[in-house]
Amino acid sequence: MTSISEKLAHSLEQLKQLQDNGAVALQSKVLERADRERLVKHGFIKEVMRGWYIPSSPDEQLGDSTSWYTSFWDFCAAYLDERLEQNWCLSPEQSIQIHIGDKTVPAQLLVRSPKGRNKPTTLLHNTSVFDVRAALPSGDQLAIVDGLRVYSVAACLVFCSKSFFAQKPTQMRTLLSMLTDASELLAILLSGGHVTSAGRLAGALRNIGRNTIADNIIKGMDAADYKVKAVDPFEDDTQITFDRRDTSPYSNRLRLMWNNMRENVIEYFPQVPHSTINIQAYLTELEDKFVTDAYHSLSIEGYRVTHDLIEHVRSGNWDPERSDESKKHLDAMAAKGYWDAFQQVKAAVERVLKGENAGQVLEDSHTDWYLKLFSPSVAAGIVKQADLAGYRTGPVFIRQSRHTPPSRSALRDMMPTLFDLLIEEQNIAVRVVLGHFMFVYIHPYFDGNGRMGRFIMNLMMASGGIAWTVVPVERREEYMAALEIASVDNDIIPFTKFIASLL
Repeated sequence: MTSISEKLAHSLEQLKQLQDNGAVALQSKVLERADRERLVKHGFIKEVMRGWYIPSSPDEQLGDSTSWYTSFWDFCAAYLDERLEQNWCLSPEQSIQIHIGDKTVPAQLLVRSPKGRNKPTTLLHNTSVFDVRAALPSGDQLAIVDGLRVYSVAACLVFCSKSFFAQKPTQMRTLLSMLTDASELLAILLSGGHVTSAGRLAGALRNIGRNTIADNIIKGMDAADYKVKAVDPFEDDTQITFDRRDTSPYSNRLRLMWNNMRENVIEYFPQVPHSTINIQAYLTELEDKFVTDAYHSLSIEGYRVTHDLIEHVRSGNWDPERSDESKKHLDAMAAKGYWDAFQQVKAAVERVLKGENAGQVLEDSHTDWYLKLFSPSVAAGIVKQADLAGYRTGPVFIRQSRHTPPSRSALRDMMPTLFDLLIEEQNIAVRVVLGHFMFVYIHPYFDGNGRMGRFIMNLMMASGGIAWTVVPVERREEYMAALEIASVDNDIIPFTKFIASLL
């Protein structure tokens, strides 16, 4: 008789074959009923709607949204391709989100299709797809990005609503910054006689400093006897302008986010008084806080550590080859790594206290912090040595978060931009709050981003003479919720207030 474990192993083999072929959305017809029911029972797949499933993890708790948010975009692409026979595309507004690399999971995904039903389809965790019955734009105005059928960049700009410029200025300015000339825009504007849209786009391009493209739109329309008046659709001016060489949507979006958030940070963060710093006293106090900081920072990340373990590491008695006490804690190599990284951060803090630019010190030393953070785990065989080679080489997802960190190619544009922003920033509060937030928003590593973000926060604190600040594990939910609001809604106020409350 075949054992239960053998049956489950067989079902898992079927699932693996599907996943190896790139399947994320699983239709019931691709699995035998017995395999499907067995995989659901043991938590390896979960039902999204009747006849459709996604892979999941057996250790997920009831209500855990991680597997759904991880699968959302791939699932929607496969589901819509099947149901609408590949005859669909996202709305112009949500196409913009995809073009600029913003994969935040929306509450409702808006889709156009001649086969649309003009009603929502309910999905997991209060998300849905609403497919509108409408004609699609011509083929040259469509594109496929990461498996999603979207409007082209030019078509997005021509056909998105006027109100979207005011509602989502960061997204719109980011997309506009991707343009290098007016040709693709003019092709659509002229073929459809879109005079109002031409005037709106000319005004929007002037708003971000792309005057040449704006002028060429007006000239091109005028040559076809369309009289166009430039009208700025944005409700605000921006200090950030882009020339024709600034075409990375990832770098430009980060700069726009920073510019939009910094005034709120300044308003809600207490003013930092200027004072003379006793460097040795500051460093001594920092050293005294290590145990408390390590306990809380590691506990926030889910490690089971104790004060005794941390003291054992700090004492220098850590020797897993000879010490039974060390062997018992091989699963907590994170504690040893945290101690080693802390010493590197302390050296960076000293440089900042002596007057070096905090952003430059961070750029110079952050790789050393990360290597120290995980070297003990590599030595123990817990982490692959290749994972310490630099920034992550694939996608990463944040548990329970609608925010999807940027792709590997995007983060390679965004990290140098983050360092530039920190180097250029004059306000201490902005360096503290946005330095931490932007780093975890980018999520440049497979693991350790939270610990690195809190190290960055405290390095920036040192640049203003503010004492080392601990984020207590007891306030983890409040902390994570504030980061989520900043990431998904671009509202930095709750996170600013949270950090300020710790001082």
